[in-house]
This record gives sequence, C-alpha cells and structure tokens, in this order.
Amino acid sequence: MNYHVDEKGYYGRFGGAYVPEILHKCVEDLQNKYLKVLESGSFKKEYHDLLRDYVGRPSPLYFAKRLSRKYGCRIYLKREDLNHTGAHKINNTIGQILVARSMGKTRMIAETGAGQHGVAIATVCALMDMPCVVYMGKTDVERQQPNVKKMQMLGATVVPVFSGNMTLKDATNEAIRDWCCHPSDTFYIIGSTVGPHPYPDMVARLQSVISDEIKKQLMEKEGRDYPDYLMACVGGGSNAAGTVYHYLHDGRVKIILAEAGGEGLLSGKSAATMQLGKEGILHGARTLVMQNEDGQIEEPYSISAGLDYPGIGPIHANLSETKRAKVLSVNDDEAIAAAFELTQLEGIIPALESAHALGALPKLDFKQEDVLVLTVSGRGDKDMDTLCTQENLRMRRQDNE
Repeated sequence: MNYHVDEKGYYGRFGGAYVPEILHKCVEDLQNKYLKVLESGSFKKEYHDLLRDYVGRPSPLYFAKRLSRKYGCRIYLKREDLNHTGAHKINNTIGQILVARSMGKTRMIAETGAGQHGVAIATVCALMDMPCVVYMGKTDVERQQPNVKKMQMLGATVVPVFSGNMTLKDATNEAIRDWCCHPSDTFYIIGSTVGPHPYPDMVARLQSVISDEIKKQLMEKEGRDYPDYLMACVGGGSNAAGTVYHYLHDGRVKIILAEAGGEGLLSGKSAATMQLGKEGILHGARTLVMQNEDGQIEEPYSISAGLDYPGIGPIHANLSETKRAKVLSVNDDEAIAAAFELTQLEGIIPALESAHALGALPKLDFKQEDVLVLTVSGRGDKDMDTLCTQENLRMRRQDNE
C-alpha cells in the first residue's frame, strides 16, 4: 500500500482540493509548481543552509535514561523543542516562504492555535522582509500570551477571531476568507498537514527532515537506522508526518499517534478526531471530521491549543483507517501528568502538545530491547501558566480524595 499522496492529491480516499472558485487558480498554480521548486538545486541549498545556520539543525536525538528505566525500553527524544522559535514549525515556514517567494507572492498570511506556527511565520517574514497577518482565536490569544507578544515584536499583525469556539478552526476559517479577498499577491502558509492538495504533501515533505535525521542519528547511536516504535502527538499532524515520513513503508516500525482526548472520549469535550470523527470536508480536504448527525462541525476541546482542532490531516486519516498507525487518546490530566514526569525525570519541559505523546507511554507495553523514538515537538514556555494551574488543581483533587 502507498501511504504517500497519489498524483490526484489523495491518501487513499482522503485528501483532494475542495476550494472556492476564487482560489482555484492559486491552488492550481501551487500544485503545478511546488514539486519543481522543492526539487530544484537552488531551493535545496538555501533551505538546508537556513535549517543548519538559522534553525540550528540537526536537532538532537537524546537518550532519556530515567524515562527509559521507568517504561522498560530504550527511549530517545527527538528534540524539536531546541529549534529556533522552540518547535518544529520553523522547518515548514522557512520552506513555504521560499516557495512563495519563487511564485512572486509578497504578502503572507497564516492561522495559529498554540502560537508556535504564528511565531515561526512571523520569524521568517522578518527574515525575508515580508508583511504577514496571523489569525488566532480569541481563546488562544488569551491562553498563549507569550507567543502573541513574540509575534507582535517580530512585526506580525495578530488578528483575534471571535467566531465559533474562538480557537484553531475559527482562525483557519478567517485566514481562508482573507485569502479569498487577496488571491493575487497573498500566500497562505498553512501550519500543518491540512488544507487542499498540495498543502498536506508539501508540509509533510518539509517536515520530513525530522525522520531523515532520525535515521542517521539512530545508526550512530544504535547501529541501525530504524526504531521499533515512533511516537508523536497529532492535531493537524505536521510533526507526526515529519516523524514517520521515511518509515511509512517500513513494516519493522510501529507508529503510535496520540490525539487529544480532552476530558474523555465520551465527555462531549474532546478533540480525538480519528476516534470520534466521520468522513467529511474541512478546510479544503476530505478527511475525518468531528461532526453531528446533520454534518455540522462539532466544537473540539483540548487543554492544548495546538491540538484543539475538529479535523486531522488526510495522511493521518489514511494511516488510521488502514491500521498502519495505532491511535491513542490522551486526556488533559494524563498530558499534564506526563509533562511533569518528563520535567522531573529528564529536566525537559515539553509543550502541552508534546505532552500528549508522552502521555501515551503508560498505555503501551514494551520489551526491554525495544527502541522508541518520541518527538518532543515544542517546548513548554508558552504553557507555563496552564501547566502550573492545572497541576495545582490536580493535586487539590488528590488531597480531597
């Protein structure tokens, strides 16, 4: 089975490009040009030079001794939190702005939830001397203030969105509306493996530097270039796509994807799309969508702003449906506990998104010789208020019990 995109822009039955007529030419132009740009020698040189000298790649593959001892296997952490801007998002934004520049686009727009993608686009726009507008749900603006301030300092215009649940879905809606109003000069830098083709494939290719490095680093550390398990959190799915990209057809590697369970799968407050969603169209692609019986999108919920999304990238919808990936739901409390566990065992404070991948560890059984690579997609600076508040609440509940 082919787990990569086909020539029509689909992963199995998921994907495609469902866009308003006004955006058809923009999307078609991108479809016709993105591979030529990505595969050109000039792009590869500039992209990889920037990844090395500006982002700080390769990111380390760190053997977590105490975490390994607790879970009875050999756990390596892929440290995307150590990139410039503090997350994997910079890999994608640098690549996309180079594509946009090659197409003559002069204005950048983006959506953001946790703010890491917003900071990354604001960073590369400052680097390339281009204006950018970042749409962000009002709820996320309030809970991700450190990143909002960074975006503004970098020169981005941050536009709060007041519709819907005022989170990532609603920010994406507004960014698409902006794109419809300015199709000629504007490039929409999508932050994840979502949206119309070719965005899911383009983002996955740009993030595949993660798995490319894992192969080389594991050979150096373990004498083989593959792990037994790959683990990552999924919202839209860009860090997960990058983590698994070069292993999709390697049957020796088990893929574990951790999505946001919120307050529980049956609570009505969850963002576990691959377990609760049904096939539908969202933001330009056929994928799994959280929706009611009438096909109306249901508002997702997660303590993590970056996972608070009612859809999933079509690549991951296909991996889930074909059983190539095992999907686990990690609730808010489990993610908070996992964040504190990593902090206290290894001295690494993860983002709440990454904490969901860590929260899946207790749900699995490992052999002592198993090698596991887990991607820490971002650092937890932006989440300190939430982490500390929630941990205090959890401890109070324990004391009362």
